[in-house]
Amino acid sequence: MAQIIATQCCIAGGGPAGMMLGFLLARAGVDVVVLEKHADFLRDFRGDTIHPSTLELMHELGLLEAFLKLPHSAAPTVSGRYGDLELTIADFRYLPTRCKYIAMMPQWDFLNFLAERGRRYRGFHLLMNAEATDLIEQGGRICGVRANTPDGELEVQAPLVVGCDGRHSTVREKAGLAVKTLGAPMDVLWFRVSRPAGDPEETMGLFLPGRILVMIERGTYWQCAYVIPKGSIENVRRQGIESFRTAVERAVPFFKGRMREIKDWNQVKLLTVAVDRLPLWHRAGLLCIGDAAHAMSPIGGVGINLAVQDAVAAANILAEPLRAGSVDDVLLQQVQDRRAFPARVTQRVQVFLQNNVIRTVLAQSKLKPPLLLRLMQHFPILRRIPARVLGLGVRPEHIGTVERSG
Repeated sequence: MAQIIATQCCIAGGGPAGMMLGFLLARAGVDVVVLEKHADFLRDFRGDTIHPSTLELMHELGLLEAFLKLPHSAAPTVSGRYGDLELTIADFRYLPTRCKYIAMMPQWDFLNFLAERGRRYRGFHLLMNAEATDLIEQGGRICGVRANTPDGELEVQAPLVVGCDGRHSTVREKAGLAVKTLGAPMDVLWFRVSRPAGDPEETMGLFLPGRILVMIERGTYWQCAYVIPKGSIENVRRQGIESFRTAVERAVPFFKGRMREIKDWNQVKLLTVAVDRLPLWHRAGLLCIGDAAHAMSPIGGVGINLAVQDAVAAANILAEPLRAGSVDDVLLQQVQDRRAFPARVTQRVQVFLQNNVIRTVLAQSKLKPPLLLRLMQHFPILRRIPARVLGLGVRPEHIGTVERSG
């Protein structure tokens, strides 16, 4: 027989959207259960770019000083190479924020920080090893979640369920919400390479004829993203691990010899890139946010920060109604109205870059830098434009909930 618990809000998924929303709701006095299917947050090869907009939220919560004590590196600029042109793509040093940089922080540290802070509120309940498998419905309204746990089946009864379970969301599938696919011309291979003293100290992107490589500085190692044409993984594997190592070393000469650290394909993880969104984010008693509502391309590393912004907007709109015990479709639509525009604009930019930059680079044997990139090197002020788009996003959110319980 299933164990049954009741709460005011059940959040399926302990990623950035779910953990931030759970923390903010508990801080505002709402009883909330967060279901996370894994035993911990140690999933490698996840995004770890904490943008200035998210750091600003930490400041508004009074948590920035403690947050920045976590292991991280600061990237005040984003640099790279396009063909033979060395360039700076974005300069965050002029943003109107306290932190004028991207914090490169392992996502598990970010999530553990939110979990630790959330547990300081009596209404915060994080259940690990609890995988949402189905929705509970009565009279056309979602009223809870079924989950598998090591102790058996669990039923969480709640007047509101929030799907934060990512781009392969079980919640949105079980709710029957339609998904609009926007497409992506590439997939990404993730791997890590050691980073000894003397290596460059900044995150960089390399756009070279036929290949793209992004290198994220993580202290003692590089986390690398090697972009391949969509659906070409079997062809890449067929060519062999040695061919892959050679291709990476040609892109990054100072990696020569180090790629021997990649012994086999088990050390290379495939990220299948998808860009999609829900035309409707909600049903009666149910809301989807983050990647469950709008899966983002890894371009710009904006996915985490959009998910966090969704969570802040949802908490601002829903916290008081949840405390009062009444959340209707009008309020859920308000969340979508607030956040659909930023997600839509960001996806349009990503799709444009995918089709006009990524696809071109992967198909060309010789690259000529676009005029805009050349102008950015001659007129540094232009670098502030992508910095603002990346660093703050479209319609950044601010903390509007009041701390009510401790």
